[in-house]
Amino acid sequence: MAIANLQEKLLFFTQQKSRISMKLSDVQLRQLSASKSVQTKQQEFNAKLSALYYDEEFGYGTPEYSELLLELQNEHEFELASINSWESQLDLEKESLETQLNEISTYETTYQKMLGSAIKNDFSYGGSGGGK
Repeated sequence: MAIANLQEKLLFFTQQKSRISMKLSDVQLRQLSASKSVQTKQQEFNAKLSALYYDEEFGYGTPEYSELLLELQNEHEFELASINSWESQLDLEKESLETQLNEISTYETTYQKMLGSAIKNDFSYGGSGGGK
């Protein structure tokens, strides 16, 4: 009976590891998405900056240029700060899931050893006598 209980516990740990691994994969995909968002926002900023620089009405050398440039930079920094905040949240979530996964793996190893001992004890019932 103890063997069945240990096997059930091991199956539970396997299920938990699978569930956590799926969540971890999802977090990693969202981290990739966040990195791609940073790249996209940077490209958009560079395009807007270039367009502003060469704009005939408000471009470089006009009085409005500095004001529009500052506004463009502030908008870009705000967008990046938002993405960085999201990335930080994802990093914390990833660390938490990795900790849970490591903890469950430790439990699983312990229960595997207990199961091995239980099986060994069941097969060596009566000791290792000489067969009297």
